[in-house]
Amino acid sequence: MAFWRKKNKKEKDPPEEAPQSVEAQEEAAPEGEGGETEPAPEPEAQATVLEEARPEPEPSAEPEPLPEPEPAPEPEPETEPEPLSGDEQEPRQGLWGRLGARLKKTRDKIGGSIDRITLGKKIDDDLLDELEEVLVTADLGVQTSLKLIEQLRGQVARKELKDAEALKKALASGIAEVLSEVAEAPSRDNAPHVIMVVGVNGVGKTTTIGKLAHRFKGEGRSVLLGAGDTFRAAASEQLTLWAQKAGCDVVGGQEGADPSAVAFDAVEAALNRGRDLVIVDTAGRLHTKVNLMEELKKIHRVLGKKLEGAPHEVLLVLDATTGQNALQQAKLFNQAVPLTGLVLTKLDGTAKGGVVVAIAGELGLPICFAGLGEGMEDLKPFDPAEFAEAIF
Repeated sequence: MAFWRKKNKKEKDPPEEAPQSVEAQEEAAPEGEGGETEPAPEPEAQATVLEEARPEPEPSAEPEPLPEPEPAPEPEPETEPEPLSGDEQEPRQGLWGRLGARLKKTRDKIGGSIDRITLGKKIDDDLLDELEEVLVTADLGVQTSLKLIEQLRGQVARKELKDAEALKKALASGIAEVLSEVAEAPSRDNAPHVIMVVGVNGVGKTTTIGKLAHRFKGEGRSVLLGAGDTFRAAASEQLTLWAQKAGCDVVGGQEGADPSAVAFDAVEAALNRGRDLVIVDTAGRLHTKVNLMEELKKIHRVLGKKLEGAPHEVLLVLDATTGQNALQQAKLFNQAVPLTGLVLTKLDGTAKGGVVVAIAGELGLPICFAGLGEGMEDLKPFDPAEFAEAIF
């Protein structure tokens, strides 16, 4: 060991190596003859000897290849795929084919009940009494239900209805007839054509106006919107956003302004700018509030003074999920301002779609448009025959 200390002093401050244990030195130094230990080599040589003395690591075996993942099983086709919204679904399935899927709750209420009461029974007067109850509870209304049942009784007497399928077809035909026996909606061939939109709070009135504007723009018409809902907070801003989406003008007033003045200004702007169609929004109001209904009458009068014959249409927006309450709204609004047609929203999410038939049967008002979703394209012209077929 003294040899190594002297040797290290002569070196130029080599880095100190970690001290090795006695066992490690004995393993590193080979034994000479007579059992004497040979002096350890110089540091460079020692490193070489130590490297040779260490057992070489065994070559690691090549990693076994991972098994290939099994292909995922193909998904089974769905029997009833969920309908897509807007433009994706329309080209493939069509509006009322999509409505058949969207009207599942109403279809189950009417068509499913007919299947239940006709199971194992013949079509007779007793069964028709049960069917009458089904129609009333499905919000078709008492008067309309009685009319439909009387038609079916005549067909039963003539032995034209032999099974449940024949009964369904006859009922669908009767419903389509009720929906068709209404006044015709006004044509929109004049310019500017003025549409006044009314309804209670929360039915989707402003949204409906935006969708109508989008639809009419797609038909090549130039549209202007009048923001006559001057009482609800941010109503004008909401309508402005819809106008931007539809690409049309909007005329509004300050919050709390006279809505009649806004309606007047909207028609005047349409005349000056050469617009084809004006849609005037009005504040949502309870149909039982007399003072608010009087305000609607005033707007109606002001529009007529500014442009002869205006408003050419008065559309009432109804929430189909409210059932018979929607019928009462239609009656009272029709007393305040002469309605020319109805727009039904949320028709795809209700079991009370029968109210469509009740309103048409009792008021003789046409259903002009039906809302089937939230997209811009989800407001479509109403077709009585295809609607009647869809609910069965």
